[in-house]
Amino acid sequence: MRYVSPNLRLLFSPPLRPTLSVPLFISKPNPKPFSFSTILASSSSKRPRSFSNLSRRSNSTFKDRKGGGRDMTMEETTGQSKDSSSSFGFNKRRAEGRDKSDRPKKNPQLKERKLNPTNTIAYVQILGTGMDTQDTSPSVLLFFDKQRFIFNAGEGLQRFCTEHKVKLSKIDHIFLSRVCSETAGGLSGLLLTLAGMGEEGYSVKIWGPSDLNFLVGAMKSFIPHATMVHTQSFGQSPISDAAENVTAPIKASDPIVLVKDEVVKISAILLQPHCLEQSQIKPGEMSVLYICELPELMGKFDPKRAAALGLKAGPKYSELQHGKSVKSDRLDIMVHPADVMDPPVPGPIVILVDCPTESHLQELLSIECLNGYYTDVSSHLTESTKMVNCVIHLSPASVVSSPNYQKWMKKFGSAQHIMAGHGKKTLEVPILKSSARVTSRLNYLWPQFFPAPGFLSLQHLSSSEGPTLKICESIPAENLLKFTLRPYAQLGLDRSHIPTPMGQSQVIDELHLEIPEIADAAQHVREFWQELKESREVLPTSNDNGVMIEEPWLTEDTLPGCLENIRRDDLEIVLLGTGSSQPSKYRNVSSVYINLFSKGSLLLDCGEGTLGQLKRRYGVDGADKAIRNLKCVWISHIHADHHTGLARVLALRRDLLKGVPHEPLLVIGPRQLKRYLDAYQRLEDLDMQFLDCRSTTKASWDTFVRDGASNNDGSSPQSPRHSNAKNESMQEVNQTLFAKGSRMQSYLRQPGSPVDHSAAYPFLKSLKKMLGEAGLEALISFPVVHCPQAFGIVLEAAERVSSVGKVIPGWKIVYSGDTRPCPELVDACRGATVLIHEATFEDGLVDEAIARNHSTTKEAIEVGNSAGAYRIVLTHFSQRYPKIPVFDETHMHKTCIAFDMMSINIADLPVLPKVLPYLKLLFRNEVAVDESDDILDALV
Repeated sequence: MRYVSPNLRLLFSPPLRPTLSVPLFISKPNPKPFSFSTILASSSSKRPRSFSNLSRRSNSTFKDRKGGGRDMTMEETTGQSKDSSSSFGFNKRRAEGRDKSDRPKKNPQLKERKLNPTNTIAYVQILGTGMDTQDTSPSVLLFFDKQRFIFNAGEGLQRFCTEHKVKLSKIDHIFLSRVCSETAGGLSGLLLTLAGMGEEGYSVKIWGPSDLNFLVGAMKSFIPHATMVHTQSFGQSPISDAAENVTAPIKASDPIVLVKDEVVKISAILLQPHCLEQSQIKPGEMSVLYICELPELMGKFDPKRAAALGLKAGPKYSELQHGKSVKSDRLDIMVHPADVMDPPVPGPIVILVDCPTESHLQELLSIECLNGYYTDVSSHLTESTKMVNCVIHLSPASVVSSPNYQKWMKKFGSAQHIMAGHGKKTLEVPILKSSARVTSRLNYLWPQFFPAPGFLSLQHLSSSEGPTLKICESIPAENLLKFTLRPYAQLGLDRSHIPTPMGQSQVIDELHLEIPEIADAAQHVREFWQELKESREVLPTSNDNGVMIEEPWLTEDTLPGCLENIRRDDLEIVLLGTGSSQPSKYRNVSSVYINLFSKGSLLLDCGEGTLGQLKRRYGVDGADKAIRNLKCVWISHIHADHHTGLARVLALRRDLLKGVPHEPLLVIGPRQLKRYLDAYQRLEDLDMQFLDCRSTTKASWDTFVRDGASNNDGSSPQSPRHSNAKNESMQEVNQTLFAKGSRMQSYLRQPGSPVDHSAAYPFLKSLKKMLGEAGLEALISFPVVHCPQAFGIVLEAAERVSSVGKVIPGWKIVYSGDTRPCPELVDACRGATVLIHEATFEDGLVDEAIARNHSTTKEAIEVGNSAGAYRIVLTHFSQRYPKIPVFDETHMHKTCIAFDMMSINIADLPVLPKVLPYLKLLFRNEVAVDESDDILDALV
């Protein structure tokens, strides 16, 4: 009998269940410390439950908690897998896209506020979205007592504001310095969140150059137009008329007054590439310089001086304060306001400039209307010259460092310059501190699954930046840095809100104080991995290999054949986003990165902030490499939390590969996504090709292979696939996910499904070639039960041949997307090496899961168990679970809970379920609190 060491046996033992009851969430720390060995005390394993145990829920009702109180009837349809007759509930109206009438009618309107002209508090503040990853432009907040303005809304803005409790409900206006994914990537998610709040929802007015019309047109593809009615563009209007247009000035470089009230005047100056006629300017090339001017405040009235001039207290005091001269009550003189008032307080001025290229800089230097703001000695000062107090530069470092730009900065005299463009000095300071803290703790406990962030070292940063010309004094922007505008006595920089940097050692020291047993746990993990490294051969790869097995659990959990002689550079699964609906402090929205190392990579879903997550995982340079090597992006459905990070990823790839021979990136998704991408590409070229998920179903692949064998490319009128394209009349009949009068069934399975295969044929050909280069045998989409055109995906690796000529089957990954349990998913999961399944709700919220067509933890596990999946990874958790979801350990013998940045190497799959008790230890003091409360706090 082969020897198995005690530590290794513990590592591969059945699910670990404490003999001392320790609840997953407790409101108070356990008064009696318990040993690590107690936590990891083992018990007999429980066999997986069959999928047939899914309970029957017929005609159940659920009152939508967030749907205005309307009762919703849940319709049940029976779905049969090949070997079971199990039933399950789902919301048929939602799956078919007919549930809009079930939701409360909202009409978000702009808020009317009573303004405060004196504004005891006013400031500008850097909201550092993207500062630690260089993936988006930072946002800038202009704050008044009763009014808020934001400049730029890049990806991560909503998550940043949730983290730092920046209230967004008082935002009335958002101004874009350019219209592109870098400055507006977070806009759609923010608008959806605001529109869904309260009884009527919130809305803001969006301002930008005429390119804004293209963005509005694109976003109409997937968000209600009601959330976008308040948009206003300026400058020469393009063809689209989606946004109201402000009257253009006589000269393109003249200021355009956008907002003017008793609180602030905001003007815009358009910057276009130098020497280009208006007709030659491409969408996305227009940039904006914003000037924010606060009104002058009258000086303080001095009653002693008034009395000395013979005035009695009374109405004349008020007249003087309103600028009128009065006759003295005791003296034969006129009293003027200047006699009794302190000098007026000048109105502060802030300029925000985004000069993206040298060509824009030439235009900037020639703008005459800025002459009235230049106060250096070389300028011609007049009484009308205005003194600028602060200039915030959103321009990139390559432009800012040029001599001409530096000389232009100097023209503003003593103004404070804040450099908010991309600079590597901020890379070491995490913007999302709560998430970074959790990541550091997980990395300390189990670094093999939770790698350290991939940021570059400070030494590397300092050596790579090189010398910079610096004629004008300036400071780099920092997260939450303020420049106070009022009270005037405090005019200037305020660093008091800048978060204190926290190193890894400090995080771990706090962890040791909070959970003393964690040090022993981390030591156990290190020993486990050392022994696993030395003893991998103790695990059999099949039951018939003649090796005596000491423990019965080894028979139960035998390694699948595809893991035989597996290499660490074959596959890594990185969970970039594991939350649902909207980004939160601890979890970003959906995205899975499939790393095939030298063979390239794929993205499965691409929610807002995906690029930033990639950079946090691999570092800026590593993420750039990952984006260059992307083979394909696959999107499961049209909901915003699954695809609004796509434009930013595609735009970066376009820039990285500029001048390098390459093919456009293939994007596979639901047909609604194509409408969005087509509209967006009028704004900026995304260098991509689109393929409908319906063209990558198993039936479509079979047709493709059959036609390939007969040398038929599907383009001839006689082609069966060509005839389907003629069947447009059937599209309306078969538009719903479920055929009338039948069991739950995708209309894609019906013979008359109107998919134009002839158009898809060349893309399938390219996809087949790409799959071969990536070492993949198949990429198959399959329909699931969530909303119209919702899909899951199967990825299968090609077979390998060992050094002795043995054929080793390829691994199989299944990603569910968002779904209820359904037969299509169970069929797709059969024999899966890894099932990545959504688990939005805990088991006790099954009615809510049905209403929203999501899955509970138990249901997700039962799907995997019934299909014989080797490992199950749960993801897409509701934001009501801030750090770790509620789960029943008895069902988790082959399952793990995903966290953002979790990296699963295929060679480590046997160990994966053993992470769970360590996670339970790490989060034992956590209370199950709905994190959506934090989101609401930030919003209202």
